[in-house]
Amino acid sequence: MEYLPLFFDLKNRPVLLVGGGDVALRKARLLTRAGALIHLIAPEVCEEVKMLVEQKGGQIELGKYRKSLLQGRVLVVAATDNQSLNESISFDARSANVPVNVVDSPALCTFIFPAIVDRSPIVVGISSAGKAPVLARNLRARLETLIPQGYADLGALVGRFRQQVKQKFSTVDGRRLFWEKILSGPVAEKVFAEQQDEAEQLLRSAIEAAEDKSPMGEVYLVGAGPGDPELLTFKALRLMQQADVVLYDALVSPEVVDLCRRDADLIYVGKRRDQHTLSQEGINELLVKHAKQGKRVVRLKGGDPFIFGRGGEELQALSEQGVPFQVVPGITAASACSSYSGIPLTHRDYAQSVRFVTGQLKSRQAELDFSDLLATNETLVFYMGLHTLPDISAGLMGAGRSASTPVAIVSRGTCKDQRVLTGTLSTISDLQESAQLPAPSIIIVGEVVKLHSELTWFGEVHQEANHALEQVQQLSA
Repeated sequence: MEYLPLFFDLKNRPVLLVGGGDVALRKARLLTRAGALIHLIAPEVCEEVKMLVEQKGGQIELGKYRKSLLQGRVLVVAATDNQSLNESISFDARSANVPVNVVDSPALCTFIFPAIVDRSPIVVGISSAGKAPVLARNLRARLETLIPQGYADLGALVGRFRQQVKQKFSTVDGRRLFWEKILSGPVAEKVFAEQQDEAEQLLRSAIEAAEDKSPMGEVYLVGAGPGDPELLTFKALRLMQQADVVLYDALVSPEVVDLCRRDADLIYVGKRRDQHTLSQEGINELLVKHAKQGKRVVRLKGGDPFIFGRGGEELQALSEQGVPFQVVPGITAASACSSYSGIPLTHRDYAQSVRFVTGQLKSRQAELDFSDLLATNETLVFYMGLHTLPDISAGLMGAGRSASTPVAIVSRGTCKDQRVLTGTLSTISDLQESAQLPAPSIIIVGEVVKLHSELTWFGEVHQEANHALEQVQQLSA
């Protein structure tokens, strides 16, 4: 984020505007809408600018800019076509610690004007950090069609009753839950239908009937998918943006975490091999604790919560404590990573079934029954198996699976840095030793891997890795 978005209270505050042409007129319109008292200086001023500034209680001065005009101003806007003058204004303002905007010159600005969707008191600002103002305006135009004018009336109604609700509820959570119910119910619908009196009466009745008590919260077990934020479900995104607390694990990408509600408490509870930030029992306790405080808790898990995600264990703990919960399925890594790497899990020419297998068992001493994984018309997908890849390959071959069976490793699947390494059961461990693809990764075993080079659109690394392996083998020889 290059700029911190802020909303500046300019009501009856002195602002300096340098320039008297069309550009200055656009800025004067915006500043006066915000209630600013403008002091405009320019050698010449167009009549429309003069009328606007004077009608709004501002002052017009015909003349040249001088540094002394900055004294007492809360901000300054340079709207001239003189580059040297604009640079001087920017330098003077920065030296005086006065926020400055130089139109169409981001490098000379300490603040920039966003494209604005005005539904006062609801205002949306859209910025491209000065890099693509036309794109920002295009986005504003789209939002204009999505946000009805009725939101202005709804915002005003809420503002009139905000103090009453604050007095009714002793806690922030109680007030928030009340308003969320109001804003998604019949009061809002009455406002949008322009039935203001009915909406106000409904709101009064709701306030009178409301009880100030701390309700039980709820836990949402949300599948975050394999990494690409565009693979989130609508329901997942909605709950993430409503949550008071978010517990997320190591497999959830930063891009997905960034979509959570901005003021939510984000708690990292990630677990990687032999590196547990918090035990599973500790995670369960946190879920219960926050829910019993009346909070909405999102447990954000990579992939799907019920496929090697220990979601069932967490729900058992919640159920035992009487905590209500919902489960939001996510796209599991096997499906997403295979799709993004051009490897269909089933194909009538190669595989009629697919099996998901964990490479990390609850007991490290336990062993997979490889003799049950030998069907050549079945695709095997190993989760969390990168560190046991040599054991998996040796186990399958030892049980009778052909050494030439195709294998693929998909590393950081669906992310921008996704990499795919292909080989066979007999070569994949050496290839990975050379390539060093990072976790998280899945391993796909089966004839469908042959389709990777034909169907993929992601970059490939297996040729590079094969070349590296050949060099290693030559040196060893």
